[in-house]
Amino acid sequence: MPKPRKLSEPADADQETVTFGVCATCDPRIEEADRQRARNIAEMTAGVIADGVRMPDGSPVEVVWTPTLIDGEPQADIVARQFRDANVEALVCAPDTWAFPQLTLISLLSRLSDNIPANITCGNAGPKPGVVYAHAANGALAQSGRLVTLNVGTWPDTGPTPEMSDATAEALCDWCYAALTHAGLKGRRVVVFGHDSMGMETALAHVIPTRNSFGLEIARLDMKLLADMIEKGAYDAAELASLRRWVDEHVADRLELPDEAASERFDRGLAAYLVMRDLMADLNAVGGGFMNQLEWGSDRRGLPLPIADCAESLFNSTFDHTGRKPPVPFATEADVQGLLTMLFMSRLAGGAPPLFMDFRKVWEPWEIRALADKLGVGFDEDALWAERGFVDGDNSGSASFDWAGTPGEAVQSLMRRVAMPLADPFYFPGGGNSVSFVTPGGIEGIAARLAYSTLSGMFSLVWDEADTVDLPDQLATAVADTSTPTWPHTWVVPKYASMPEYKQYAPANHFHMVWGLPVRRLQYWMDLANVLSVTPWSARPRFIEGTDRPLPLLYLLNGGEDATKMARKAR
Repeated sequence: MPKPRKLSEPADADQETVTFGVCATCDPRIEEADRQRARNIAEMTAGVIADGVRMPDGSPVEVVWTPTLIDGEPQADIVARQFRDANVEALVCAPDTWAFPQLTLISLLSRLSDNIPANITCGNAGPKPGVVYAHAANGALAQSGRLVTLNVGTWPDTGPTPEMSDATAEALCDWCYAALTHAGLKGRRVVVFGHDSMGMETALAHVIPTRNSFGLEIARLDMKLLADMIEKGAYDAAELASLRRWVDEHVADRLELPDEAASERFDRGLAAYLVMRDLMADLNAVGGGFMNQLEWGSDRRGLPLPIADCAESLFNSTFDHTGRKPPVPFATEADVQGLLTMLFMSRLAGGAPPLFMDFRKVWEPWEIRALADKLGVGFDEDALWAERGFVDGDNSGSASFDWAGTPGEAVQSLMRRVAMPLADPFYFPGGGNSVSFVTPGGIEGIAARLAYSTLSGMFSLVWDEADTVDLPDQLATAVADTSTPTWPHTWVVPKYASMPEYKQYAPANHFHMVWGLPVRRLQYWMDLANVLSVTPWSARPRFIEGTDRPLPLLYLLNGGEDATKMARKAR
């Protein structure tokens, strides 16, 4: 009598490594030397991914490759079983010879998950030729409505062990980061403390659309639980003391505490970090958010509690009192769409720290020049801020401490630029301390914001490349004084958007920035997640060679990118 198989004890629930499967198709008629070359290319491709792609915490991704060449349906079935057994979540096919598309890759994909991210990376070789197969397979899949990313690159036409070019490898790894972000977040969850974000429709937790679009769950915990756990001391008191010593050491007298009561309120904000961190760890959460206003810290009908700005900054930073750590994207004001924006962009950038900002005052070139003239501040006419204008990005919470300096800067150097003044008592009668710094200029990244529309049932990403800039000291002070001087400030200049365009097309009152994110990588992710790409900037070309990914053939056959994405949503 057959017996059911008992599964082993579960593995660590927090393990989130994404597994890539690499294979090669082949023509059964060719000689063994070329077949071995095809196997070697599959192994080489797997090595490129293993060397070039990391999870957000710096750990390696899992990469498996098969020496079984997919000549036809039986081999496709074998490889499908191998990949399913290995829990492959993203597929890379590296053909070097002609093969028969329906008998090989199409048969393989039919045995795997419908939406598994799939990539065809080939050399532009003439002898056998894999590039001809790549176009045949990609064309067939596009006609069937299947999205596949085609990466026609370069490796030597001859020789048993060719190596792909750096440009080919870079494009492949960019796609892999998009695939690990898309596949690796399915089934994960974010935790939001509180309910709807201050009534901001642009920040609401769209639970079902988020689940359907990204496979992410949104867990919401009432802030009463957080308040109760802080009140009852449901945290490690020794660790709280360690965290406070760490802040005292790094911030010193820039931490404004006029009396013992203020010190106790600040410690309650630090305790909130420890409690939220542990609650999120219990749920294996990959991100979070904290409502604060109005009920927590602002509503005088209750008992306003200290703000958690320092806690929010710690989550978004790559370090805390325990040392280096991966950032945990965390949104102030329970801004879920802001949280999702930071989560996706941080992962795409390999765990880079995200920046949460108000889309505050937009300074057009004429306006900032007029202020400089009024103050008698001299400036370089060719300075980027003077030529293009900028946005004053600032918010009381969620500003990653990493953004007090430049990428890779030492913790001590970063924290020397951070101050923690008392919170504005009008907005935050519960007290506590804000976080304050000015981001230095010269940081390149992408500034973006997700948006949702009930008309299409789809998410969009409004984005542009951007730079941070330095302002002359007197001018910087005057600009900060026009908003909230004690909050973090980042002067952001979009690369293609003009200031009149930028201030009209912001999809919400918050926007977000991350460094180290190639445009192509972001576009690959928008393809996989079926997110509309919104770049209405008149100065941006439709395609920038070396920056943009080529449009998938599927889009060209179906009326363009937006039309195809909407058609895929409707299927």
